[in-house]
Amino acid sequence: MKLKKVLKGIGIGLLVLIALLIAIPYFFKGQIMAKIKTELNKSLNAKVEFKDVDISLFRRFPRLAVALEELSITGVDHFSGDTLLGVKRLDIAMNLMSVIKGDRIDVYNVVLQQPRIHALVDEEGRANWDITKPDTDTTTAAPGDTSSGEFSMSLQQYSIENAFIKYDDLQGHINLEIEGLNHKGKGDFTQDDFVLQTSTTAESLNFAYSHISYLLKTRVEIATDIKIDNKTSTYAFKTDNISINNLKLSTEGFVQLVNDSTYKMDVQFKSPSTDFKDILSLVPTVYANSFSSIKTSGNVNFSGFVKGTYAGEQIPAYGLHLGIRNGFFQYPDLPKPVKNIQLTVNVSNPDGVPDHTIVDIPQAHLEMDDAPVDLRLMMKTPVSDLYIDAAAEGKLDLGKVGQIIKFEKGTQLSGLLNADLQARGYMSAIEKEQYEAFHAAGNLAVNNLVYKSSDYPDGVKVSSLHMQFNPKNVTVSDFNGQYLGTNFAATGEVNNLLAYVLRNEALNGSLALKADNIDLDKWMGTESTAGTSSKPVDTAAAVPFAVPNNLDFTVTAAVDKVHYDKVDLSDLSGGLLIRDETVFMKDIKAKALQGSMEIDGTYSTKTDKNHPDISISYDVKELDVQQTFKAFNTVQKLMPVAQFLSGKLSSQLTMKGKLGKDMSPELNTLSGDGNLLLIQGFLKKFAPLDQLATQLNVSALQDISVRDIKNYFAFQNGRMTVNPFRVKLQNMNMLIGGSHGFDQSMDYTMQLALPRALLGQKGNALVNNLVSQATSKGIPVQVSDTVYLNVLLGGNIMKPSVKTDLKEAAGKAAENLKDQATAMVKNKVDTVKQTVKDSLAQVKNQAVTAVKDELKNKLLGGKDSTGSGGIKDAGKAAEKTLNNTLKGLLNKRKNTAADSTKQ
Repeated sequence: MKLKKVLKGIGIGLLVLIALLIAIPYFFKGQIMAKIKTELNKSLNAKVEFKDVDISLFRRFPRLAVALEELSITGVDHFSGDTLLGVKRLDIAMNLMSVIKGDRIDVYNVVLQQPRIHALVDEEGRANWDITKPDTDTTTAAPGDTSSGEFSMSLQQYSIENAFIKYDDLQGHINLEIEGLNHKGKGDFTQDDFVLQTSTTAESLNFAYSHISYLLKTRVEIATDIKIDNKTSTYAFKTDNISINNLKLSTEGFVQLVNDSTYKMDVQFKSPSTDFKDILSLVPTVYANSFSSIKTSGNVNFSGFVKGTYAGEQIPAYGLHLGIRNGFFQYPDLPKPVKNIQLTVNVSNPDGVPDHTIVDIPQAHLEMDDAPVDLRLMMKTPVSDLYIDAAAEGKLDLGKVGQIIKFEKGTQLSGLLNADLQARGYMSAIEKEQYEAFHAAGNLAVNNLVYKSSDYPDGVKVSSLHMQFNPKNVTVSDFNGQYLGTNFAATGEVNNLLAYVLRNEALNGSLALKADNIDLDKWMGTESTAGTSSKPVDTAAAVPFAVPNNLDFTVTAAVDKVHYDKVDLSDLSGGLLIRDETVFMKDIKAKALQGSMEIDGTYSTKTDKNHPDISISYDVKELDVQQTFKAFNTVQKLMPVAQFLSGKLSSQLTMKGKLGKDMSPELNTLSGDGNLLLIQGFLKKFAPLDQLATQLNVSALQDISVRDIKNYFAFQNGRMTVNPFRVKLQNMNMLIGGSHGFDQSMDYTMQLALPRALLGQKGNALVNNLVSQATSKGIPVQVSDTVYLNVLLGGNIMKPSVKTDLKEAAGKAAENLKDQATAMVKNKVDTVKQTVKDSLAQVKNQAVTAVKDELKNKLLGGKDSTGSGGIKDAGKAAEKTLNNTLKGLLNKRKNTAADSTKQ
């Protein structure tokens, strides 16, 4: 029995212990989260966020495991909004007691899962990772005293899993991109001197310097021991275990961190192998296709060094040598080889001065199916004044390339390429237009080119392309082809091709383009295939078209037909200027929607790549209302009444705003103004008028035929304000003004004059009820032949609220119209706004005066036996005043600018 009690006690104790192990982390979760955020934000000049903290005593037992979920570090000040680091999960193992005591936290192990790092040095040498705040504590701690530190790094090992790293040095013109990086390190970081054992693999590595790519989609493996001296911040290494694709390297040297922005280094590397196949593996298309079975021969010599100091604009001296002799390769299942490959490449910088860099390729030769291709290149003084001496010559039957090099499945290539090019001289001669001091000559011709691939399944065809090179520019004398069913022809010129290729300067030139039919749905990849199930579009992953920042190009186009979404255009002409990350549309003209349109505008991704800025001004004439409404989502928001309207309209509009990631307008960012002329139309099944027709029992209000209605409007913050405008019908008149939202909410005021004879039984009952209400308040009312009503339209266009309350009187209705008019957005129609405001003030005064004098006798209008005119005359006066106002405004606009919508 005692043993049973003992065992029972042990079991209970174990259960309590396990319960404590589970519960303790949650007891201290809030304390740990607060501590981490406090320490990070206290030490970093950046915005640190994480979604959650996962705490466990089991995952890293006996240590406490703390994982930060979806950690991000975003820059502030100059790098505001730029994400330096994003980590799916950061897992840290630490000493539990150090967390409980709170004096310091001992960290033993760190794991980063799927980190994304974007390190950036801008043109002025500022680094976005320089985010640590300066240490304001000037006291000197005694040796071995760690009491002042909040974190104690007892780190033993760390790992990085599936990382993406991008390094852009805009000042030094260095670009590095690594995908699929996995790295592990193990060592005793508590020691000043220790050996760190590391292993690294990268699925894809790209490296470019001065816009020249040296590595492209390269797989890298490194295993090395690094001797770390923390006293001098020196990291020394020596290893033979480096693989770049199939190329093996041995290297030794050191890197020393002098300060946060200065590094000293002395590194040598070379390839112990002389097999041509190893260097051939650096060619991405060759390495990606059956590389293990390829036949090769030839000798290779590859070596290099980096020695000196890297700090800002100062770089270390470096050198690179590659020599290939008698190279040969052939795929076993292809009939033709590439042979007689002779290549010498020397890249050198003797002293670390960027301008002293020399790239020398005195010989580059190969033969494809006995067709020789030759190239030579010399570049020097790249900073002060680039000197280039280059030549290329070769004739190639592109149809035979597939017999020599393996393409990806579905790739087809055919055509003839003939090139004979020379260039020699300093770039300054071209920049100063001293063309006689620069030698450039030659021709490039392409005929009957056909290219198909998985990315271009419909194929690209170039029937002919002829380019002539001279010191001033490259002339495109003939360019004919076909793409996605579009036949095109173009001529033009490129003025700074060398500066664009070698210095990444903006490509300057012009092109005159003619085309027959362009289906933009195909070009933009938005077409749907009938009979196939379409996958939902991932709008979160959508990215707008980014305008390149290195173009200064003018395109003049003339296209017979263009199709986009629900719009078909014909006889399209106009110009596009691409400059400064902006597309400028100039004099775009086309026939569409049974009318014509003229458009100018801009599309820019300079400020925001995800939310492009747009501006547009158009002048459209005699468009079909229904087709226009169905074709444009924006029109459906700006003019929702158009869905109930048939006929023709003309309009002028100026607008600016932003687009979303899906390239649709962000409605709340739109602002603008314009005018609209409804030449002729028929309004039917419009809910507000239908409801009013039902209340008044006047069927003529349900289907209205209108013509020559012109009004002015302005919009911003998701709401459109419409200046008061008059609608004349056969037996009735309306004065309408107000606003509606892009959410289709309404706030309109209508003054309505209609003969009493039009009212049915229900309408007369409504009028009699209103008269009774007035009489009950001591106001005797006589009903006339014409009824004047003030109607307030609210609610939603599809579910409106209609109010006809005579207690608000004519003066109130005029006040509503005045308020609506004066609420116009301040823009190009300021003059219109002020004029209408003054006019409506006069209308209000006339109406209010008439009410005071005649309300008791003729609240609803009638014949004026006294000769004073009453409300009916006030209405006529209002009509006359508004007519004179609008007439004056139209004449004023005609004097200042041509009115395309004139009646």
